[in-house]
Amino acid sequence: MKILALDTALDACSAAVVETEGGEARILAERCEPMVRGHAEALMPMVQAVMEEAGLAFAALDRIGVTVGPGTFTGVRIGLAAARGLALAADRPAVGVTSLEAIAANAACGDANPQGRPILAAIDARRGELYVQRFSAALDPLDEPRAMALEDARETLPFDTSLPVGTGAVLLTGEAGPVAPLPHAALVARRAALKVLSGKPPAPLYLRAPDAKPQASLFGPLRPAGGAA
Repeated sequence: MKILALDTALDACSAAVVETEGGEARILAERCEPMVRGHAEALMPMVQAVMEEAGLAFAALDRIGVTVGPGTFTGVRIGLAAARGLALAADRPAVGVTSLEAIAANAACGDANPQGRPILAAIDARRGELYVQRFSAALDPLDEPRAMALEDARETLPFDTSLPVGTGAVLLTGEAGPVAPLPHAALVARRAALKVLSGKPPAPLYLRAPDAKPQASLFGPLRPAGGAA
């Protein structure tokens, strides 16, 4: 199975083409750049670069994977829009992977978790909150993704018996986690290969309302031209 995967949900932009077969995965091409903004401008050139390096046409892909959040509202929308557009153009299914699962996958590779502890994925959601979810060492979800106040998370989450990873790990423990704290498209592709197709396009996972609020008009409510005062 050949998969193009995208991630723009947090403070990086990445794209990768991965081929999976018999439980093994081979990275054909990958790009990753840290960035707080500019994902919209960086993503499609990155996609073109990895497809050219992999030597594949979009019609040769079997599916397209993308992180669906939680993350920044703009970043999540950019990735989803790109994945849906590419999937429609190539007539291939798009598959969503949560940012929390993708981050937990960083700890399931190599010897990052030799004791096989549960993995606690935690993303700094700002405003004194975390996005969190626990996974087994084999990446089976142990609970649902949720937003939590940092103080509540410190008091209730079993981070001392788990392996904390992600940008929120340092907020819980005072130390950075043992693996990369952000999703990477190559691991998004591997997780996307395991998903059962639903027939529906991937949907965003926000977990909380957007920070930005519509501004009220400086001149009061708008009225149709010629309408009554």
